[in-house]
Amino acid sequence: MTEFFKKGYLYSDFKIFHLSDSNLGEIDFHYHDFHKILIHLAGNTSYSIEGQNYDLQPDDIVFVNAGEVHRPIFNDNSVYERIIIYISKDFLAEYSKENNDLSYCFVNAIENDTHVLRLRSFKNSPVAASINRLINNLGNDAYANELLMQVLFLEFMIELNRATLSDEVEYISTNYAGSTVFSIIQYINQHLTEDLSVDSISEQFYISRYYLMHTFKQETGYTVGNYITIKRLSLAQSFINTGASIVEAAEAAGFKTYSTFLRAYKKTYGTSPRKKAESQASLSF
Repeated sequence: MTEFFKKGYLYSDFKIFHLSDSNLGEIDFHYHDFHKILIHLAGNTSYSIEGQNYDLQPDDIVFVNAGEVHRPIFNDNSVYERIIIYISKDFLAEYSKENNDLSYCFVNAIENDTHVLRLRSFKNSPVAASINRLINNLGNDAYANELLMQVLFLEFMIELNRATLSDEVEYISTNYAGSTVFSIIQYINQHLTEDLSVDSISEQFYISRYYLMHTFKQETGYTVGNYITIKRLSLAQSFINTGASIVEAAEAAGFKTYSTFLRAYKKTYGTSPRKKAESQASLSF
């Protein structure tokens, strides 16, 4: 069975990397418990998110929501340069008020059925200026640099959302828009807490069980069952994080039995829900 994994932990409001690599080989499908923004700077690279493939150009901005399964695809061995920003879900929620909703850029991308935003003149934009200030201050040990980084990060998010609200952006379409698999992924995410057996999905789309399993795996790299499990685990974790009991979270996320949830959780996270919660609580100080 093909599996994909949660990568990375985030114990701060945000984290920024400026990376440049080549010959990375094939990256496995994975997901995060936090949001991710990627600014693609160089490389012949495509990006796969939730069964949608995007061919990236320099300065494209990629939005990956927490729990979304994704991976880069390298079309050759050219240098892959990018800026990666991890953002805590709680941090983004804190700044998601009516008049200063910093999550708008993520929401707007979803509403436009895409994960990729392209500014018509990125290099001359306030977004580029703000991200450059952030990168230039990475690792700086000057007085109060941590506080300055928080200010600069807020500035970047404000400029990014302002750009999203302007007419200077283009929303990039996916290679798989309108495909059967893309429609199936949308259906799964809209009915995550309901019966989502392979048989029920194949009946919904009037396709054979074999065609569903084969095509889904071929186009996305993972099985229908594994994808559903990961999405339900992510949903259950979000319920736990907002105060629901573990049993309530498992049931609300669509798991039929607590034992099924527990096995899947331990296999994916490497620990029990209770131990993970205790670990996070000890780190919150």
